[in-house]
Amino acid sequence: MFVACSTSCFGRLSLEEALDVIAELEFSKFEAALHEQGRQLRPSEVAADISRAAARLRHGPGLTPAAFSVDIDAANAAEHDRQLKAICRLARISAVPLITVKAAAVGTSLDSEIKRLQHLVDLAAAEGIQLSVSTIIGTLTEDPEIALDLCQHVRGLALTLDPSHFIAGPHADKNHDALYPYVKHVHLRDSGRGPNQLQVRVGQGDVEYGRIIAQLSRYQYDRSLCVDIYDVPDAPFSIQAEVRKLKYLLESLV
Repeated sequence: MFVACSTSCFGRLSLEEALDVIAELEFSKFEAALHEQGRQLRPSEVAADISRAAARLRHGPGLTPAAFSVDIDAANAAEHDRQLKAICRLARISAVPLITVKAAAVGTSLDSEIKRLQHLVDLAAAEGIQLSVSTIIGTLTEDPEIALDLCQHVRGLALTLDPSHFIAGPHADKNHDALYPYVKHVHLRDSGRGPNQLQVRVGQGDVEYGRIIAQLSRYQYDRSLCVDIYDVPDAPFSIQAEVRKLKYLLESLV
């Protein structure tokens, strides 16, 4: 396992500025946030010029991408697929093995989501890329039982574990240990148990980092533990200081 940092930790900065900060914090790996509503690298920009996007990801010397977090906002399904294919090509030429997308919103038919995700998994696999779905409040995967159903029924689907959304979400009473065999990526920040505690200072929440790492080790997990502290306006603490603190904590455990 190795510790990486998401560029979304510094989402109010440009991609290049975020990579400069991540390099200053002495990370060697990063996750690039490719979000259409973000300020860094948009999926539509990737689709318009893959080579330029690849060059931008090489901004920092000694800093290489380990994963992509993807949020496409396309006018129709065909355009969505075009942008996803471009992102997968970018991942391939950047030696990025995995991209993470969101599941459909709560209330979506499980059958329709299985069909949608299978289509996306197959598109990514055509470029040799693993597609993973994140465990996020407000999506079907906020419930670990539904997340497990999706992993069992979508051939080749992986899971990006974000334990904060289980701890602070509506299904905090449910155990999610059965998901670990499917976990191929991890997003981490500290969180408390409650709707207003999705993100708290490192050390003040209930995320059991040691237990998570032990569970991952049981399944020979050898990928990244990605620091993903939300860059929210008017945060009551320094994002950069919290990123550094969590980096040191995770490195001490691996």
